[in-house]
Amino acid sequence: MYTGITVGAITTIGNKHVNRGTPCEDASFAVAKNGVSVVCIADGAGGKQYTDARFGSDCAVHVITDTLCEHFDALYSENREAAVRGYLMAKLRVAFAGIMEERTIDVIDRLSCTLLFVAVKDRRMMIGHIGDGLIVRISPSGVSPISMPQNDKDGKTYFVTAAHADNYMRLLKTTVDDVHAIALMTDGVQDSVYNEEAGLVKPVVAKMAETFAEGREEGEKSILDTVKQYIVGASNASDDASFGVMYFDGTKAPSPDTLETSAAKFASSTETFKDLSLAIKPELINAHEIIVKCAGGEVSETEQAPAEPVKEEAQMPAEVNTETPAKEPSKLSKISIIVLVIGVILCLVGAIELVLSLKG
Repeated sequence: MYTGITVGAITTIGNKHVNRGTPCEDASFAVAKNGVSVVCIADGAGGKQYTDARFGSDCAVHVITDTLCEHFDALYSENREAAVRGYLMAKLRVAFAGIMEERTIDVIDRLSCTLLFVAVKDRRMMIGHIGDGLIVRISPSGVSPISMPQNDKDGKTYFVTAAHADNYMRLLKTTVDDVHAIALMTDGVQDSVYNEEAGLVKPVVAKMAETFAEGREEGEKSILDTVKQYIVGASNASDDASFGVMYFDGTKAPSPDTLETSAAKFASSTETFKDLSLAIKPELINAHEIIVKCAGGEVSETEQAPAEPVKEEAQMPAEVNTETPAKEPSKLSKISIIVLVIGVILCLVGAIELVLSLKG
């Protein structure tokens, strides 16, 4: 069991923004409060339409960190994951609305950013991630990704400002057993230390996290120097970079000799999730018909072909209350009511006959 937790995070501007004269759009924040330790980083979206992304990322790391410190127990104990994801995104939406009003911003998308966080209280750990970037687990046995970048084949990713952002957010609740450190990074660092084709995190990540053994100040100074010199400084087109660490004092670090430095690519396949969805559709239709018939009903024309699986962006956000129109009673329900009425009538007739026979 760890003897204490050291947290820290750094953010530095990339050469791409320096050369263009544009501000840094990354943000990071790390704090220990109310018995909760939190590290949170965010990457403001790039592009002309995301004019105020830096305000979105800065707001996101502070709002989420404060929320986790204030309400960790309630969020961790809630069994409905969708409800927790919905609550966290709702907190951001409320905060972003305030920024829009204050800065006279017309569209919330201008504040778009990614989000990565880890929060720990006693042995409980909660990790969240939406968008690109990487979260890494460092243990005595090595270094491995916990949450990988969310990018499609065109490199596009998801942001907290999406209409149904809670559907895209990954949320993991676990414990800190056998964890030495957790490292979080935006894509400005991720691209240099992570081989997605092989699922391999380079050993340098473990070395960067290990600098926090000397305390937060030394750790932040060391990783800032490393990122500036070897990552941001390695290219004139480098992106903004953020790196956060949650270090568990008194736990065992992995041996440098055991860390993998290379790995074969994952086996490739042309199959996509869309292919799986299309393939199961006829089976789903058949199963639906069987279920209805077994219940004693008949499959209506509108029920014969269920709609295709709803795309994530069209799903209802968690915890949104909507009124559902009352459904017509099924045939089985109508039959049950008729049988019940007949039974009541027969009981009444029997009672009348009994009273007459007693009088006679």
